[in-house]
Amino acid sequence: MEYSKLKIALFLLLATIAFGTFGYFLVEDMPLFEAFYMTLITISTVGFSEVKPLSHAGRLITIVIIVWGISLLTYTLGQVAKIFVEGELRRILGRRKLEKQIAALREHYIICGYGRIGAIIVSELMKDKIPLVVIEQDPARLEELDAENILYLGMDATSDEALISAGLSSARGLVTAVSSDADNVFIALSAKGIRKDIFILARSSRVNSENKLLRAGASRVICPYQMGAKRMAEILQKPTVIDFLDQTMMNSDLGLAMEEAVVADSSPVVGKTVVSSHLRQDFGVMIVAIKKLTGEMIFNPRPEEQLHAGDVIVAIGEKEKLSNMTMAIG
Repeated sequence: MEYSKLKIALFLLLATIAFGTFGYFLVEDMPLFEAFYMTLITISTVGFSEVKPLSHAGRLITIVIIVWGISLLTYTLGQVAKIFVEGELRRILGRRKLEKQIAALREHYIICGYGRIGAIIVSELMKDKIPLVVIEQDPARLEELDAENILYLGMDATSDEALISAGLSSARGLVTAVSSDADNVFIALSAKGIRKDIFILARSSRVNSENKLLRAGASRVICPYQMGAKRMAEILQKPTVIDFLDQTMMNSDLGLAMEEAVVADSSPVVGKTVVSSHLRQDFGVMIVAIKKLTGEMIFNPRPEEQLHAGDVIVAIGEKEKLSNMTMAIG
């Protein structure tokens, strides 16, 4: 709205200048430049004398220029100042609001880097309404984040200040997905130095960087190129299996999902077997694996397999039913 007002004011101001210039040119026989100069010094009220003595008609033109020109010039300058002041205030207030929202986050993920990999991770997390904040420096990417209403910090992710400002102390995990493996190593080291128990998922551009990232404190390391190549090989060898996994994990139209749920200490299923827990009967889910506290993974667990606190149950089923199961045993 402010910009449309400014455009109208500028148009009317230019029209007034044109009126004065051509008025003096036609009525007072002034050269165009002198007519233009006379118009400007009249509008700006600098107090210079007339270029030449004016006739009665010339003075009427001057009166019109003074009344219209000064009013329009004042209004135009006011609109320009308003746009700059309001824009700066809006930016400051918007930044403060963003900082308050970030400070209020709990059990969220911190995404370092909003490149191709980071953007996809953010998109997938937002589909499931998982809270997150992005740390990014690139001005172009910051504009994208702002346009998408994604919480972000325009800071260097390798700095302790950025990680602390992003709420590392209350975060559920951190993803470091910047393009440089060296920066990913540095971010992992910084995050572990601030909070030793934080889960860190790191991106590796090269396979030989994986061990460095793990030594730096990354919990898991993913090499997108290696994973993509393996995926393509699996499609060639087992297309039906991959189709099944894709339909289960990514096809939202089916309403199916694969979910993991941690058995809490006070869970009613602690000490029970898979069959006596009645998870399948009560929630209509299929238990495909159980990860023990020792790290042992039991695939297709037997009915008599016993459940313990801290076990991670991996199940397939409808999203709503999986959610109910997670709340029941958590």
